[in-house]
Amino acid sequence: MVTRIQKWGNSLGLRIPKSFAEDAGVDAGSPVNISIEGDRLIIRPVHRSRYELKDLVSQIREDNLHDEIPMGKPVGREVW
Repeated sequence: MVTRIQKWGNSLGLRIPKSFAEDAGVDAGSPVNISIEGDRLIIRPVHRSRYELKDLVSQIREDNLHDEIPMGKPVGREVW
């Protein structure tokens, strides 16, 4: 498919057809990695890892456990 790079402000933008975006697993706002290999512009989706709470909690140790952060006196009808 041939498409055109367009000027958007001081940058350039490339519109990705919906079918390509679906096949690549990207949507508006998806992070991508852009690189150049020879004379090719390579755009790869960045798939973020999903975390499980139990795995994150299992990494809490005495040396990385933080103290409470003082937030001031209660305001309104807060009960503490």
